[in-house]
Amino acid sequence: MTMTSYQFTTLPDQKECKEIIELYQQAGWWESEAAEELVVAIVAGSHCFLLAVEAGRIVGMGRAISDRASDAYIQDVTVIRSRRRSGIGARIIEIITDRLRQDGVKWIGLIAEKGSSSFYLPLGFTEMPASTPMLLKYHE
Repeated sequence: MTMTSYQFTTLPDQKECKEIIELYQQAGWWESEAAEELVVAIVAGSHCFLLAVEAGRIVGMGRAISDRASDAYIQDVTVIRSRRRSGIGARIIEIITDRLRQDGVKWIGLIAEKGSSSFYLPLGFTEMPASTPMLLKYHE
């Protein structure tokens, strides 16, 4: 049985940055290679950034962004394909929500990808049918 450890990070090293970039790409969120500086900035700007590690390799991640007073949003939760459906993603959510509660956050939201609500419902999240996710993208 593979042992998974979970650790918050605030300043990933070069190896961790590379593995985090690979997770973003595997999830389909980043199309091309990203700079290490972008990952460092994302981690530093997050309320918390959690890594799931097995045998020295990052196999999953998740983060929360927050005003650090009342509200937070969970985002960028993903696990490498070969370790999905093993409980790692659920544990990432549990650890992050526990941390947010300990930090005094009372409202935790997220935008789930289409078809993934069955993952979040057992973890205590509920759908917000009267809400519509919105996005503003700047085109360069």
